[in-house]
Amino acid sequence: MLDIVFYTLKTDLPHYYVEMSEDFYEWLAKSEFSKIGKSVTRSISIDGEDEKLPVVELDRDIRQQFRNFFRDVIIWESDSVLAKLGDSPLKEQYQAGTYRLRKLLDLLKCVENENYQYLQRVI
Repeated sequence: MLDIVFYTLKTDLPHYYVEMSEDFYEWLAKSEFSKIGKSVTRSISIDGEDEKLPVVELDRDIRQQFRNFFRDVIIWESDSVLAKLGDSPLKEQYQAGTYRLRKLLDLLKCVENENYQYLQRVI
């Protein structure tokens, strides 16, 4: 599993890790997601220790670009999932068929959460 991490500068809030499969991560790396924003090295406190990490600052413009990307992909993915699953899928089919959609929604929620100021993607 690979992660995309959302960092906050607020000490009372934890950082958020979105775990994903290698296939999904690779798909993101080849998509427009990898072209939004530019990673810069920042000092981030992790468990009380400052670490220098390559992160994308989620300023208003970058945040909006990520929102637009995720919303567009979620719409496309929703259509694809509904077509694949049909009327009454088995639980395993449902879980497998909605994996990407669930991860995209998780990423969108993090981008929309103003508490997170940075995103780390190692793409």
